[in-house]
Amino acid sequence: MDTEAWVDRFPGLARLDGPTKALLQERSALAEAPRGTMVFGPGKSPENMLFLLDGTVRVQQVSETGHEIVLYRIQAGQSCVLTTACLLAYEDYSAEGIAETDIRAVAVPRAVFDELVAQSKPFRDFVFAAFSKRITDLFLMIDQVAFQRVDVRLADTLTKLADDHDRVVTTHQKLSVELGTAREVISRQLQEFQRRGWIEQARGSVSLLDRPKLEALAGHNT
Repeated sequence: MDTEAWVDRFPGLARLDGPTKALLQERSALAEAPRGTMVFGPGKSPENMLFLLDGTVRVQQVSETGHEIVLYRIQAGQSCVLTTACLLAYEDYSAEGIAETDIRAVAVPRAVFDELVAQSKPFRDFVFAAFSKRITDLFLMIDQVAFQRVDVRLADTLTKLADDHDRVVTTHQKLSVELGTAREVISRQLQEFQRRGWIEQARGSVSLLDRPKLEALAGHNT
């Protein structure tokens, strides 16, 4: 495959030397999966480091009681920090990754990953820079779940998930997973937003009627 093209989509990899890029080109493979596919899951061991070319993967934690919370999303041009952590520690996955859209990714085998981490400083810098940023994001998410009001977090989530027409295709259950809280809490808060005239609810969707008010509550203008 034309690895040169995909390597250039990842700024940290674009700085690799010629031999390292050639190794990636020779040993990587293209992987594709349709929307809804479980890309990885608890108890499974990662065999490849994945670099996402197109689409979105949702990484979420599921408790023994079935409670779910979204940890982060992998967007095109990003790698998966959970996969990185599992590869480095030789551990199985503790969370699951679900394709939210059709996806295309480049798979770099574990042996190549191990070799590059050991021998290539630019590759090692790329891996740990991405790892550091995602860990910071996760600490922020934990802080929000533990200490921030649900109405503030819900307003923030709605504005971030809305499409170009200010419409969010979702359900109360999905939003509860997104925010790590009970569905009933989300339902009550959405009803309050609707009472204020900020949103309008329909089956399977939420329309934003007053984005500025939602953004103000979420603190986007502070």
